[in-house]
Amino acid sequence: MATEQHTAEEIPPYREHQGAHRQYVRDIILGVNDGLVSTFLLVVAVVGGGLSTDGVLLAGVAAAIAGAISMAAGEYVATKSQEEVFEGEMELEREHLRYHREVERNELREMFTDMGLDAENTERVVQALDRDDDAMMKVMMALEFGVVDTERRNPLAAMAMSGLLFLAGALPSIVPFAIVASPNTGLVWAAALSGSALFAVGAFKTLATRGNPWRSGLENLAIAAAGGLIAYLVGSAFDVAV
Repeated sequence: MATEQHTAEEIPPYREHQGAHRQYVRDIILGVNDGLVSTFLLVVAVVGGGLSTDGVLLAGVAAAIAGAISMAAGEYVATKSQEEVFEGEMELEREHLRYHREVERNELREMFTDMGLDAENTERVVQALDRDDDAMMKVMMALEFGVVDTERRNPLAAMAMSGLLFLAGALPSIVPFAIVASPNTGLVWAAALSGSALFAVGAFKTLATRGNPWRSGLENLAIAAAGGLIAYLVGSAFDVAV
């Protein structure tokens, strides 16, 4: 493909990629956002259900602790399981390279051909990789399994991020009920603090996605607001029914 010619004015400034911690963006966003949304919805529901300020505080603290433990444990098990699957696949790939090397060469030829590389250059690349087992393994990991070492996630790091950030996300919905006397006043403060945090998380996400921070922040806020309205109506209906 011919290289396009651009004037100096048309060339945007060079921007770096996210770097070594890109693979943990999911844990960061999911942990804090889940803590914000789930705890706020619970608080809204129990205030709508007529609980006292102390009752709302107890429910919020219990939900925050339970949610953080659940998030941390679930993320650890899921990430560790994923890593074990990758390790099992890599061990099988080493066996294939040792005993069925021509099959692996043909797989590489097919993948490079599918990418649009012509036959001559494909063969050159395959022959070069065939001389280095480590390089061939890394290429097979990336092309066949979509895995590169720098994108793999540490189960302990994923667990810590998910659990601790869930707790951090729960705080805006809990702290007001430890300060004010009226549950309705506490709910107003919880809504204001959680709403601000939800908007901030949505906007922060665009540092990685390079999207519009205002749109992303408002989208995150709108989803939580809709859920909060539903939770309050359910809590109020329960209070009336019981």
